[in-house]
Amino acid sequence: MAKAISQYFKRIFDDYQVLVMVNPTDYSGIELIVHPDGKIEKTEMEFDEEIFDDLEADEFKPCGALEFQLTLAKA
Repeated sequence: MAKAISQYFKRIFDDYQVLVMVNPTDYSGIELIVHPDGKIEKTEMEFDEEIFDDLEADEFKPCGALEFQLTLAKA
């Protein structure tokens, strides 16, 4: 069975940024919130099948796995 490749998204707000990883097979994922002081909040997430539409509606843009993983390593 092939392993699903997670998809990564990012949105930059005025004073913080949010990065999201979504596994398209089971809609599990991780949300990272990067605060201005460098603090990173990590939240394990369970999404639904509309997550990609929701991210697009919320103006999230695709980002690379490397950027997400480097941020996650600091969390």
